[in-house]
Amino acid sequence: MTNGSENIDFAIVGGGVSGVYCAWRLKQKFPEKKIVVFEGSNHIGGRLLSVKPPGIDNMVAELGGMRILENTQYRIVALIKKLNKQLAANDKIELYDFPVDEPQNIAYLRGFHLRLSDFTAEPDKVPYNLSFLERSMSPGGIIVNAIEQIVPGITNEDLSEEQRREMAHKADFAGKKLYEQGFWNVLMRVITGEAYELSVDAGGYNSTLLNWNAADAIPWYLSDFGISPKYKGFKQGFQQVPNSVAMLFQEIGGEIRLRSKVDGFERVDGKFQLSVTPVGLNLLPYEVSADSLILAMPRRSLDLLAPKSPLLQLPEVERLTSSVTPRPLFKIFTTYTSPWWRAAGYTDAQGNFVPVESGRTVTDLPVRQTYYWPKDNGQPATEGPSMLMASYDDGTNVGFWDGLRPQRRQAWKKGLEVAEIANPFKGECSEEERKSNPWFQYYAGKPMVAEAARQLAVIHDLSYTPEVQHAAFRDWGDDPFGGGWNSWNIGVESPKVINEIIQPLADCPLYICGEAYSNSQGWVEGALETADLVLEKFDICPL
Repeated sequence: MTNGSENIDFAIVGGGVSGVYCAWRLKQKFPEKKIVVFEGSNHIGGRLLSVKPPGIDNMVAELGGMRILENTQYRIVALIKKLNKQLAANDKIELYDFPVDEPQNIAYLRGFHLRLSDFTAEPDKVPYNLSFLERSMSPGGIIVNAIEQIVPGITNEDLSEEQRREMAHKADFAGKKLYEQGFWNVLMRVITGEAYELSVDAGGYNSTLLNWNAADAIPWYLSDFGISPKYKGFKQGFQQVPNSVAMLFQEIGGEIRLRSKVDGFERVDGKFQLSVTPVGLNLLPYEVSADSLILAMPRRSLDLLAPKSPLLQLPEVERLTSSVTPRPLFKIFTTYTSPWWRAAGYTDAQGNFVPVESGRTVTDLPVRQTYYWPKDNGQPATEGPSMLMASYDDGTNVGFWDGLRPQRRQAWKKGLEVAEIANPFKGECSEEERKSNPWFQYYAGKPMVAEAARQLAVIHDLSYTPEVQHAAFRDWGDDPFGGGWNSWNIGVESPKVINEIIQPLADCPLYICGEAYSNSQGWVEGALETADLVLEKFDICPL
C-alpha cells in the first residue's frame, strides 16, 4: 500500500468480531475480490481484549468480554466449532465452565456482610424492607417473578429466545405496548422500591435494570440471569475467537490494516471514498475507493465518524443509529502472590471450612463486583500467584473512578488507544516483559489501585488486603467505543430497526452491523447475528 488513492471491492471499518467475521465469510464467497479491514487500534477484537498477567502463566485476564451462554447463543457456538475444524491442534479454542454465584460468596450491602445463600436461607439478615412475598427470594428471583407478572408465561423454560422476544414485543402492559415503556417503569408497578434497590445492588449491574426498552430488556434479562444460564469461559482468552477468524481471513488473501483510522467517507460517482489516517506509523493520510462499505461499529464510533460522513448525517440514517444508548463498563484486574480471599470463607454446620474461591462477590460499593479469577481450566486458584477482577462495574458507578484516572475521551483525540497514566502502578518485572506483554499497555494508576484495595478490604471484612503485584484496567465508556454494550431506547421497535439498519439506504451498498443493533446486545452473539444479516445480502448463509 502506498499513499494516494487505491481501489478495493469491500472496505470493512472495525476489526471486532462482526468486522473480521464479515470479511472472512465474504472472502470465502468472493476469493477474487479485494477485501480490506480497517482497524484504528493496534489489535483485532474490539471489545474482546485478553491479556496475560505478568508472572501467572495459567490465567488470562479478560479486560473486555469474558464469557458466552452456551445453551442459548447458537451462533458463537457454531463459529467455534467451525474454527476448530480448521485450526491446528495447539490453536483450537477450548472452553471451561465459568463460575458466577457460589453460595458461600459475599454480598456486602448497606454495611452488612451476607453470604449469597442468606437471601433464601436466612432472609431476615437481608437489610432491605421487603414485602412478605419478596422476602426469601434471591434478587434475580424477584426480577424473574416480576417479569412473569408483566408478561405472563414468558418465563416458561420451554420457550426459545425468539419466542420470548416475540411475546415481549407483542405484549401490552397497563394498556400500553411494552416497547413504549421503560424496564424500570414497569418493574416499579409490580415490586416495591426496596426490592428494586436490592436487585440492583445485589445483581452487580446498574444499567441492566435502568429505563431501557422493556420489550427488549425482559427477554434479554431472562437469557442472562433468569433461565438456567450456562456460562463458558475461554482457556486462551475470548480474543482468540476474532484473532482466529482474522488469521483464516488473511490466509486466503484478505488484508487487515491495524492502526488505520477511518476519519470519514462520502459517496462519489457510485464509489465510497474513505479518508484513512495511519496512527503512529509515520505515514501520511490516504484515500481509498471502495465498491461496498461495511461499518462494523457501535453507536459511539458511528457518531464520531458522522461529522465527516454525509451519508451518516441523513435523517433516515441518523434515526436508526440513534435508536440505542451506549452503556459504560469498567474493569480493574489485580494480581497477588497468593489467593488471600480464600480465608474469607466460613465454617458450615458440620464444622467444615468452606473457602471463598470462585465466582463473584457483590457489593453496593463502587467496585460492585469482584471475581475470584479462575485458572485457564476453570478451576479456582488455591495457592501461589493469583488474580482478581477487582472491580467490574457499570452505569453511574463508573463515574466514581473519574477522579482516579485520566480524563475520558482525551486519548482518542490524541490518536492514542488508551490515555497515558501520570502515576502508573507498574509492579516488579523485567523491562523486556514490560515491552512485550500487552498487559502493560493498560496500566492502572496508583490512586485507583489503592482505592480498589481499600474497598476490597471492607468487603472481605479485613483491616487491609495483601500487596497488589500488578494491575490493569479498561474503561469501555471511553472513545471510540462509548460503552461496553448498547441498549435499545424506549419507544423503538427494535425488530424493524434491526432489519433496516443493516442496509439503511436502498440501492446503496452501505451496511452497518455489530452488537449495538441486535437482539443480543452486549454479547458477541449479537455481533454475529447482525453480521449474518449483512452477509445474507450477498447470499451467504449463516453457519
